[in-house]
Amino acid sequence: MKGKIKEKNEKIGYLFVTPYAVFFLAFTAYPLFFSFYLVFHRWDLLTAPEFVGLKNFSFLLHDPDFWQALLNTLVFLLIHIPLQIFFAITIAMILAEKIFARTFFRAAFFLPVIISGAVVTILWQKLYSTDAGIINHVLLLMGLAPVNWLTSPKIAMPSIAIMATWKNMGFYIILFLSGLLNIPQDLYEASKIEGASRWQDFWRITLPLLKPTMLLVVILSTLGAFSLFIEPYVMTGGGPLNKTMSVVLYMYKQAFLFQHMGYAATIGFALALVILVFVLLQKKFLGAETEY
Repeated sequence: MKGKIKEKNEKIGYLFVTPYAVFFLAFTAYPLFFSFYLVFHRWDLLTAPEFVGLKNFSFLLHDPDFWQALLNTLVFLLIHIPLQIFFAITIAMILAEKIFARTFFRAAFFLPVIISGAVVTILWQKLYSTDAGIINHVLLLMGLAPVNWLTSPKIAMPSIAIMATWKNMGFYIILFLSGLLNIPQDLYEASKIEGASRWQDFWRITLPLLKPTMLLVVILSTLGAFSLFIEPYVMTGGGPLNKTMSVVLYMYKQAFLFQHMGYAATIGFALALVILVFVLLQKKFLGAETEY
């Protein structure tokens, strides 16, 4: 009798698992294996895939546009992550205190996260406008010269990094705020008795105990930086002079503008390898012992 009940429960379990298994096979496993198949083929969406061996890899290694896109992405990452961490942890520490309208401000900082990325990008594109943008208008009122935020090769990518930081900062504020609220207050009380300043509390208590949260924020920010697409796609199209062309945007153009599906798949796997290396290095330097 128990054996029949167990067998019946197993069948019911398989029944519940089936929808997820179908979803996983259709939208994760199949695209992954098909992308790997395309790495070794040339395919233009119209004709049958043609086997080319390692030619896609060879072209990738000698493609200056890919390396420029990777460099642009690294520039974005080097600007975006420090800004993200600095402002997120600073605002989180303020919101952890008993300030006026604390709940309102917590919700307000998180609001940009849930707004459509395209909407936010268009909004900032208007703000950055050279002739009619509010930012340049304020600069003119201050007696300063307007800035070509999105048309200068040197300034365009930092401008996008600032916008992306504003867009995503609310999510990381919540993570840091959660970490701050989990720090035992007894530690701060004992430190106060010993005469430590708030700055010493930050370096000796807050920052070390936020290490797991810091690692999580850095990894998530890195994944987000390497996934940069909508911002340069809408604001600059990858220009000027390809200085805002991200790897994902370049992969998109190779796939859907030039129909180089095999090469686009190769770029995708190369990007995944780069992300893996960065994440492993971050875990090593920020605390490999941290587990989630």
